[in-house]
Amino acid sequence: MFKRLRNRFLILNMVMTSTVMIAAFAVIYIISYNNISSEIAKKLSPQAVTQTVIIEGTDLPDDTENNKHQTIIVKALTDTQNYDDTESNKPEFVNRRFLSDGTYSFTIQVDEDGEILEIDSPFNMHEETYKKAVHMVWNNKEKSSSITLEGKQWKYSIAQMEKQVIQGNGQSYNIPESKYRIIFLDVTMYNKTLLQLLTTLIFVGLIVLFVIFIISLYFANRVIKPITEAWERQKQFVADASHELKTPLSIINANYDALLANQEETIRSQLKWLDYIKIGTDRMTKLVNDLLSLAKMEDIRFEMQKVPFNISNVIEDVVISMEAVMTEKDIELISSIEPDVIVKSDPERISQVVTILFDNAVKYTDRNGQINIYLIKSKRHVAFSIKNSGKGIAKQDLPKIFDRFYRVDPSRNQETVSFGLGLSIAKTIIERLGGEISAESVENEHTTFTFAIGL
Repeated sequence: MFKRLRNRFLILNMVMTSTVMIAAFAVIYIISYNNISSEIAKKLSPQAVTQTVIIEGTDLPDDTENNKHQTIIVKALTDTQNYDDTESNKPEFVNRRFLSDGTYSFTIQVDEDGEILEIDSPFNMHEETYKKAVHMVWNNKEKSSSITLEGKQWKYSIAQMEKQVIQGNGQSYNIPESKYRIIFLDVTMYNKTLLQLLTTLIFVGLIVLFVIFIISLYFANRVIKPITEAWERQKQFVADASHELKTPLSIINANYDALLANQEETIRSQLKWLDYIKIGTDRMTKLVNDLLSLAKMEDIRFEMQKVPFNISNVIEDVVISMEAVMTEKDIELISSIEPDVIVKSDPERISQVVTILFDNAVKYTDRNGQINIYLIKSKRHVAFSIKNSGKGIAKQDLPKIFDRFYRVDPSRNQETVSFGLGLSIAKTIIERLGGEISAESVENEHTTFTFAIGL
């Protein structure tokens, strides 16, 4: 059950994390793709070669006012104006080796039938290669797309060339020509960059997912562990409570049967059976009361009372109530209690804890043994300790002594009518009051219990 719960938690965490990571990586890739696409589109933007025709009789620009007849001025309105012509001085041919950012491109002018009119290219490619490029482009009938040529990937754009006519009244208009200009841009490096980015994102994503899986598995196990432990403690608690209740119920039932078997006897002659029944009911009453007290202390809705009171007097009252038992076992008491120590806490619960610890010390102190109690006040808290001589607690048992129904010596506890709930109740009370409780022991020498609460 808990393994299934852990797996569900793990799957949910991985799905959420993967979704967020994939979304983030997708945004990164899309932004990079759009930026590269925009850059390519900018370089492939239509840059038609326009012929400007100025009609005779108009006001001519300074560089053409000496013309007596109709003058035609051809201006190459392309980015090739920024590059030197390395092969000839003809204005219609400029050998452009590369763009300013290092990328390569070439231009081909064709007529309306797709026949090549002019090639502007820095590459020493065969004429058939350029014809092949034009053939692929012209057959696609798309103004912008991509092709593969000479092992490279090229993006192209097609733009119709125009002629600008300026009339005598100064108005101008464009006349489309039956020529087309095809710009080819080498996008191999752009595609490689996008592919490398995608590969990197996938690789990094897989590594991150693996790391997240390991971390999630670790924390899932940590989250499930206290739940599993609580469940096991609950199961053990039910089993132990059932076992403890079984003993007094068995005593009551057996003695009831004995009474029924001797119905003719007088009550006086049956007193021993009635006494056994009384012992069983008292034992069961104590167990039920302890269980109710523990359940109430563990209920977070139960509010602990916190008022100023004299803890020194509370401890003295508990000591006085235990004098008869100590005298019966000839136990020596050594007390070191600071007088008039005032704390803000629950006096009834503190008294209950001190009583539990004192009763526990008396039970496990051998005859003619010794008990030491201390109450020490510091700046921020007050500490109470009780130390008793005796058999002590084994090292392996020490971490479990505050567990419910845990008893170090079950056979001896049967004699003292102990259920192993007292220390658990004491720990719950102290922790609810914001304090700490601990124990230390040396086998066959002594055992010490200490709790500390704030002032």
